[in-house]
Amino acid sequence: MKLGIVGLPNVGKSTLFNALTNAGAQSANYPFCTIDPNVGIVAVPDERLDKLAEMYNPEKYTPATVEFVDIAGLVKGASKGEGLGNKFLSHIREVDAILHVVRCFSDDNIIHVDGGVDALRDVETINMELIFADMETVERRLDKQRKLAKSDKSILAEVAVLERIYEGLGEGRCVRSMGIDEEDLKKVADSRLLTEKPIIYVANVSDKEIGGAYAENPNYQKLCEFAASDKACVLPVCAGIEAELADMSDEDKQMFLEDLGIEEGGLGRLIKASYALLGLISFLTAGPQEVRAWTITRGTKAPQAAGKIHSDFERGFIRAEVVAYDDLMREGSMNAVKEKGLLRSEGKEYVMADGDVVLFRFNV
Repeated sequence: MKLGIVGLPNVGKSTLFNALTNAGAQSANYPFCTIDPNVGIVAVPDERLDKLAEMYNPEKYTPATVEFVDIAGLVKGASKGEGLGNKFLSHIREVDAILHVVRCFSDDNIIHVDGGVDALRDVETINMELIFADMETVERRLDKQRKLAKSDKSILAEVAVLERIYEGLGEGRCVRSMGIDEEDLKKVADSRLLTEKPIIYVANVSDKEIGGAYAENPNYQKLCEFAASDKACVLPVCAGIEAELADMSDEDKQMFLEDLGIEEGGLGRLIKASYALLGLISFLTAGPQEVRAWTITRGTKAPQAAGKIHSDFERGFIRAEVVAYDDLMREGSMNAVKEKGLLRSEGKEYVMADGDVVLFRFNV
């Protein structure tokens, strides 16, 4: 999973990226501090994997990973090449989902590129640049496909979808909020439209608000109202607090979170929200050699899940021996699971569930 962190200059996105990844991206109080995208690979926190490691004491421990990409700050005119616009737009095309950091806190010591804090104005600035870029992409594609459709009528279906999208973009709407069904979106997938990408608005609130007071923040409230119309969710985070947490031991981190009245840090909450947004789940493999988490799309069947491990597993799939994680933990061992009849033998039509602990049987 590749997540692009975007936002106007000085909204806290590089601070948040540093905190989430400990990658040390440069962070400073002036625009365009981030020029080339910084990339950090982060292990997905998963208590289930930790418990399996305690049970098996494996040689290898391999969690699922998320790639965070900190993309250069955007300004008005980016779609026309202003600031670092062209670079920004090319980098964002490569990510699976967007984390749009929006400043919701006031601090006279931190410059705002537009002079003051206004969450909706900031969101509109970036969204409109992405919309303008998509309009240009769709216009070029339409011009080409209309000509081809004169001799190939099968292209008319794509042309119709592109025309609908172009009209919606012209009204200032993102593709994801147009209500276009999945089959029609597949027809225009080659265009790699920016405003089609799933998005989470990350509300960067002050350290005094993170315990729950953010709900009274007018900028946060406006952002939530807007996100509902944009088929998006809002996640409150304090980038400054995340930066402090990044340098703490696990024990100190837990005490600090409890003092703030927070159950979980920003990394875990962002990853969970991103998994939900993209429809992702994890299945687990466990044994003395390795415990590992594998990320798949919800609805994936057993042979295709096996193919995530190795193509031979999918090609020669025989069956999947599956136990629910909770059943394994309750019984305490795989032998106990077998004795209770809780280890299931599943065939090619089995749809994987989140937390399945599985051994694939195959023959090639």
